[in-house]
Amino acid sequence: MARQLDEQIAGRFPVGQRLRVLDVGTGQGTQALRLARLGHQVTGVEQDPTMIAAAREAVAREPDGIRKRVRLVQGDGRDTGVHFLPGSFDVVLCHGVLMYVEEPDPLVAGLARVLAPGGLLSLLVRNGDALAVRPGLGGDWAGALAAFDTTAYRNRLGLDVRADRLTALAATLDGIAAPLHAWYGVRVFTDTAADDAPIPEDLRTLLAVEERAGRTDPYRRVAALLHLCGVRG
Repeated sequence: MARQLDEQIAGRFPVGQRLRVLDVGTGQGTQALRLARLGHQVTGVEQDPTMIAAAREAVAREPDGIRKRVRLVQGDGRDTGVHFLPGSFDVVLCHGVLMYVEEPDPLVAGLARVLAPGGLLSLLVRNGDALAVRPGLGGDWAGALAAFDTTAYRNRLGLDVRADRLTALAATLDGIAAPLHAWYGVRVFTDTAADDAPIPEDLRTLLAVEERAGRTDPYRRVAALLHLCGVRG
């Protein structure tokens, strides 16, 4: 997914431009730090106290130049309007957050509001059109059958969460003047791997296969996750 994001950034902004990036749901700060190391000014928003503490520790271990490019804010991603002015950012990320939000449209609209014209909105969501794949491949036939007609599911943490369908989320992006520019599938073949599965010896080939599948129909349509990129008009 990082390669996909970098591809979209490279296609929209001049080489070497230092971008203003907002990372909503920054977690432990992995993506924020990666972008800060590339020279961008990154603001991370995270609600969970444990996660933001881990992010602060990770930032503190970085060289001074990188630390100065990262700002962390503890808060709810739905309150971006409280913290930031309209048009404050060139790139806004919201990865792995919408599945925990019962009504995602206000959150997505708020993210678009803080984007500058021509800015990039990057969303990573659970694929609501492929919820039957995981239980089906695991032999849970009743679970697979039930998954066809819902966007609700229970994740690996045991939490009841929700997924997004591509057409519905694309319509939302159109409605907030940040229409869908590109989309990818994420975890096409690797979604059923156990969390503690050993790293395969031929990891490079595995990643190449996932990268190719994530860009290619029909494979990307049954990916566990969707990576959507909208551009602010």
